[in-house]
Amino acid sequence: MCQERLSILFFIKRTRLLKNGEAPIRLRITYDRMYAEIQIKRSIPIPLWSQAKERSTGRDAKSKELNSYLEFLRVKIYSIHQQLEKEEKLITAKIIQERLLGKEEKARTLYTVFKEHNDKCRELIGIDYAEITVRRYDNCLKYLMETVKLYCNQDDILLKEVNGELVRNFEFYMKTQRKCQQNTVIRYMKCFKKVINLALANEWISRNPFAGIKFHEVEVHKDFLTQEEIDKIYTKEFDIPRLELVRDIFVFCCYTGLAFIDVQQLSPYHIVIDNNGVSWIRKDRQKTKNMCNIPLLAVPIQILKKYENNSYCLEKGVSLPVMCNQKMNSYLKEISDFCGIRKNLTMHTARHTFASVITLANNVSLKNVSKMLGHSSTRMTERYAKVLDQSILRDMMQIDKRLGT
Repeated sequence: MCQERLSILFFIKRTRLLKNGEAPIRLRITYDRMYAEIQIKRSIPIPLWSQAKERSTGRDAKSKELNSYLEFLRVKIYSIHQQLEKEEKLITAKIIQERLLGKEEKARTLYTVFKEHNDKCRELIGIDYAEITVRRYDNCLKYLMETVKLYCNQDDILLKEVNGELVRNFEFYMKTQRKCQQNTVIRYMKCFKKVINLALANEWISRNPFAGIKFHEVEVHKDFLTQEEIDKIYTKEFDIPRLELVRDIFVFCCYTGLAFIDVQQLSPYHIVIDNNGVSWIRKDRQKTKNMCNIPLLAVPIQILKKYENNSYCLEKGVSLPVMCNQKMNSYLKEISDFCGIRKNLTMHTARHTFASVITLANNVSLKNVSKMLGHSSTRMTERYAKVLDQSILRDMMQIDKRLGT
């Protein structure tokens, strides 16, 4: 089988003699009818070369050394071919040639491929990726290397060594050592799988380690505020300026559905007044670049006016003086304590509140809610918007009236 697919030919170039009058010897490696050719840095007087025997016919020491070298190359090429078969690697004449010359491409490892992917994503922050997404890829790589160290006792492994066992060990590690919940684990798995798909597409690996492995997200019930709780927070008097500021921004998000990064970047440029005098927020989401079209209600308009002359807003060219997300969420816990609300308030709670209470509970269609939230499909919106008991009761009472008549 080896001889049928692989052939080796030594020959001389009679038309391109060297300065010493000798002909250079060349080597042609052919595999599956494709060949690669190299000059072996040996030469011979034309009368001494036998093409039939592919060797020198001379009997001097130089001719004997040349013939020994040619036989050495022939044996080495067959050895390289056998080694490639044993390693189950792709075999071509070019690959055999590169390994013969010691120029074979350095084997790709899991860390180097993943790191290269993350570095490219980092350069695309603000274009195709959000910073938080790239940070998740970096964390995934960190935790993956910890898994490799724990289960493989190595700092890194070859990309071709990544298998289903490592995938399952990574899942187990994230749940047991990192104490991650199911949905968090799946987010990291998606990062891992994306890099593997990249390797498959580039033919760096031939087997998909994720084949036959499925992950199922668990439905999580996110906290959202009722209208009464929103009003309670908005009308609460705070003696501490920072709490009043955080309260205003949080309530603004409850009535607009903006994510933290989008309200932080909101500027007067994004506020548009239509022909009917209605104020709108028209802004593309930082995360998905989908356009959000949100008509402003009375409460968010009041909040915008309250801070239109704020020194920070004027200096930075923004509509609201939003601090970092960590501080916002920390101060929201204080606000919930002051207001007697036993819910875990975060900036993202406001987005869920907008979807469920401000819009869906007031008969806004799911399609329109999706448009305002900047989602690509209503499927994502369904995860935000929860059907309230009052909506169910209202619909059932209408049925009761129709049946009663």
